Amino acid sequence: MKNKKILIADDDFNIIASLKYMLSEENFDILAMTTPNAVLENLKRESVDLVLIDMNFQQDTTSGSEGLQLVAAIQQFDDTLPIIVMTGWATIDIAVDAMRAGAKDFIQKPWNNERMLSAINTQLKLASIDKKCQRLHQENKLLRAQTLPESNGIIAQSPAMKTLLSSLEELAKSDMSILLTGDNGTGKSMLAAYVHQCSARADNSFVPVNMGAIPESLFESEMFGHTKGAFTDAKENRIGRFEMAEQGTLFLDELANIPMAQQAKLLRVLEEKKFEVVGSSKSLNADVRIISATNCDLAKAISEQVFRQDLYYRLNTIQLRVPSLRERIEDIEPLAKHFLQTFSAKYNLLAPELSAEAIDKLQQYSWPGNIRELSHLMEKLLFTCKKPMISARDLLLENILPGANAEEFNVTESSTQNTVLSLDEIEKLALVNRLKYHRGNATETAKSLGLSRSGFYRRMSKYGLD
Repeated sequence: MKNKKILIADDDFNIIASLKYMLSEENFDILAMTTPNAVLENLKRESVDLVLIDMNFQQDTTSGSEGLQLVAAIQQFDDTLPIIVMTGWATIDIAVDAMRAGAKDFIQKPWNNERMLSAINTQLKLASIDKKCQRLHQENKLLRAQTLPESNGIIAQSPAMKTLLSSLEELAKSDMSILLTGDNGTGKSMLAAYVHQCSARADNSFVPVNMGAIPESLFESEMFGHTKGAFTDAKENRIGRFEMAEQGTLFLDELANIPMAQQAKLLRVLEEKKFEVVGSSKSLNADVRIISATNCDLAKAISEQVFRQDLYYRLNTIQLRVPSLRERIEDIEPLAKHFLQTFSAKYNLLAPELSAEAIDKLQQYSWPGNIRELSHLMEKLLFTCKKPMISARDLLLENILPGANAEEFNVTESSTQNTVLSLDEIEKLALVNRLKYHRGNATETAKSLGLSRSGFYRRMSKYGLD
């Protein structure tokens, strides 16, 4: 376990020597400064866990004003850093003023070693709890805005999925980067979470990031975090995805949608294992396992100079393709039944059975939307099928023929002209149809609709299609 680092500030070298000796014996790492300016300069460059400062320096030996100014300056720089103040000229007024300025505790010289160690350990523990609470708050805020994939109960009866799961279970034992490729809706997010749960990092966070949904201007803030006041709207400190995933797994979904300018920043973090929070010059360690996913042809993207080759090699320690649903015929029936039971429990409705003809029809369909399309179909049938048995006709799959050509797509899309549909319903239907036409390829769909990546994903999220 990494030693906690304490910064000591006092203009008396004997005091510094005594504190260094005592605290080093307790396995603390020590930085020692003799002036307030030196303290602030070092805090800009190095991360520390606690500051222990004298209230009086050479300019003034009794009033405590220098110490109060230093406490206020540290608070402005980092209001989460615990500060303990000490002085040989202790008065109630100075103690109260120090606590008001932001100090967490007050020690009178000459100190009692047990009292000093108790104060330090208490503040370190409280700071750790506060940071964990802040991290959990921001993780919960993030998770409320997105649905985490369920990684348990993966259905794999087909040879293709059995082989893939076997490979992932072996790879989970390592820390190597994994690149998952395959069509949209094939379950890449769920498989990434499965690798995390099988790994030695399972007790720490699994943090998924939809790279296509992050506006380019907020990339650094989202990924690396920012300090309060780093830019106009930065009203509080924010923890980035890398810090959230510390000692855990960071899942980069829709990898090909990262703008070129931001790819270089991501590459630097992956190479150096360090990053800086926006508004701070201090480097933080990035102990994360990277799993990424894309449905894009990255080799083509590299040749077109829209994706960095060096970033590709950094992320592509091993590449695995997730099979599409039409390559998993043996999994279609158990998946369909699983979704029916899941939605039945969710909505407290009795689940109808699938007839043999319906199962046969499901297995003949090409599933351009893959598992996601099958899930949505089963959810819909729970409400639209009023019989105890779902027939092949109830599926309504004959209206969306496998391998539909552009002309057929235009006919389907013309249903948006229905005069009873609301504007939102028309927009949602257009998104669904265009996604089917482009076989789930988000990049091509957004381009065909004249939308930016972030605009496309906002609409997907709005209608629950993400």
